[in-house]
Amino acid sequence: MSTLYDTLGVSKNASDDDIKKAYRKLARKHHPDANPGDKDAEERFKEVQTAYDVLSDPEKRKQYDRFGTQNGRPGPAGGPNVDFGNFDLGDLGDIFGGIFGGGGGRTRTRASRQPVRGNDVEAQVHLSFEDSLHGVDAKVPVEMMTACRECGGTGARPGTAPVICPECNGRGVKTESQGLFALSQPCPRCRGNGTVIEQPCPKCQGTGRERRIKTYTVKIKPGVKDGTRITLRGKGEAGQNGGPSGDLVVVTRVSQSPIYERRGDNLVVEVPVSYAQARLGDKVEVPTPDGPVSLKIPAGSEDGKLLRIKGRGAPKLNGSGKGDVLARVRIQVPKRVNKKERELLEELKKVGG
Repeated sequence: MSTLYDTLGVSKNASDDDIKKAYRKLARKHHPDANPGDKDAEERFKEVQTAYDVLSDPEKRKQYDRFGTQNGRPGPAGGPNVDFGNFDLGDLGDIFGGIFGGGGGRTRTRASRQPVRGNDVEAQVHLSFEDSLHGVDAKVPVEMMTACRECGGTGARPGTAPVICPECNGRGVKTESQGLFALSQPCPRCRGNGTVIEQPCPKCQGTGRERRIKTYTVKIKPGVKDGTRITLRGKGEAGQNGGPSGDLVVVTRVSQSPIYERRGDNLVVEVPVSYAQARLGDKVEVPTPDGPVSLKIPAGSEDGKLLRIKGRGAPKLNGSGKGDVLARVRIQVPKRVNKKERELLEELKKVGG
């Protein structure tokens, strides 16, 4: 047997937030504006709206949980099940009125459309490796749905305004008598809004929204990595019915460096040294983002040995300093040697060097 919880796809012990999230998701999916001419979507939208009207109200939900089932048997027309032996028939109007918004001679005066939060928008910003280390103010163009600039988001032609719906007289609901109780559903003409647009805005065709490109300046902090996500609250798509705007999520895409390999906040750089330098030890210059640093190569260093230069790596995003530069020793073996070098190598070979 299908319940109002099944309609929203939530469990009976779902929290208010879970119910609200489920409603918003389904309302966006089945809204008539998103499915023009689709009668099934319209009916599904009505079911979702009715379920939310009940479950979002603590008192109605309490009554529904109490009277919504009886021994697992479905009620009339798939509605709530009521044990008529447990209470007086005079209480039916109050119970069904509390659940469905009307009954016992009382009808719901207005079904306000629920505010819908705008969608989040994701955009990418491409950075050079150097900009990722030092930080930069980046211009990010974003295509999104915004309030129509022609009508200011009303959906009505400039100079006009939405009018009271003549079918429901502005209540937003149509009430159908079911004998002992009345069942309220969102008005099919105004879709629960209570108003209709007789002269739609020519720019947005009455939707109140338009797709356009907005450019934001995003402050990129020093030390961002490839794939870092930066959230700008309220900079996403505009909400509907007075709902808040979504968020803008900027994802950084960092080019690879020809010099450094990034390991977290550390930077690995290869340092070429001769066999003699590795064997006897020496000082060499190592590049860092802040300029070259003199590094001592210990005598007897092997190929691949990592030497640490503290505090010269990538900035940490939490502002607690920098990582390190890791210098990887790379012993260079010459492909050609002159006569003198060959003599010295032969002498070294004799003494076991």
